Amino acid sequence: MSEPAVEVQPLVRQKALSLGGVGERWLAELPALVRDLERRMSIEAGPSLPGGTTSYVARARTRDGRNAVLKVSLPAPDFASQVRTLRLAEGRGYVRLLAHDVDRHAMLQEALGPSMDRLGLAPPQQIETLCAMLRSAWRVPRATELTADRAEEKAGALGELVARLWESLGRPCSERAVTRALTYAERRAAAFDPDHCVVVHGDPHPGNALRVTAPRAGAEAGFVFVDPDGFVADPTYDLGVVLRDWCAELRGRDKAAARALIRSYCALLANRTGMDEQAIWEWGYLERVSTGLYVLDFGAEELGRPFLDTAELLS
Repeated sequence: MSEPAVEVQPLVRQKALSLGGVGERWLAELPALVRDLERRMSIEAGPSLPGGTTSYVARARTRDGRNAVLKVSLPAPDFASQVRTLRLAEGRGYVRLLAHDVDRHAMLQEALGPSMDRLGLAPPQQIETLCAMLRSAWRVPRATELTADRAEEKAGALGELVARLWESLGRPCSERAVTRALTYAERRAAAFDPDHCVVVHGDPHPGNALRVTAPRAGAEAGFVFVDPDGFVADPTYDLGVVLRDWCAELRGRDKAAARALIRSYCALLANRTGMDEQAIWEWGYLERVSTGLYVLDFGAEELGRPFLDTAELLS
């Protein structure tokens, strides 16, 4: 039996190769793994889907003729958290999980439509929809093993990442931008309150919000999230991730205009969720710098540079 054709998206291949031997083995073994998953999950894998940086994603069809999506992730410790979040969500705010294999970093999900960022919606409309989705997603029950532990608090981890990568990458942005990001990391870490924490998505940008193919319970906004990180944090962290994007809208503006635009987006996020606007702003800036450095670290200059360029505009 011939192995199924497996087309790995360029950014996924780049991320895999940045992992060294682990990623190279994953790429080499992926066709055989997909064939094995077809047998175990009683599916037929189809063509790969665009998007993402850490997973092979392909259309699939179940034995009874239903459309589905097969996702095979690069080896990562947070894959079990993704599965756990989707399982507990039961389709509320999130994609429905049809089957999974944690050992093989694979899951079968309901088929969805295009992502929000491909639909040409105006940024304020995207932001309002993401807020509605997050209000639903934040109600996912917390698994007993998930704790709000100050030692694992997100802001501190991001601050350490920024400081380390800025030096190891040869200081690819200004010291002013990094200093501001580290200041915000310290403030968010100091404000950490376990009683205000929820199970956050962790990366709720428009590319991770996909349109449902038909109206259903749990998807009242018309979209659901995919690829949750599923850790415990203040909900303003998720809103900061939403604020982190919009690089295309910011680039080409002067500092005053760029800052006024992103501040208006920040105010909209706060208004639609009742969350603290300054906390959202600080998380958003910290995420902008940390994401830019993280993406540069695995060689995706074209993807990472806009985050750092816009951080300079906002610093």
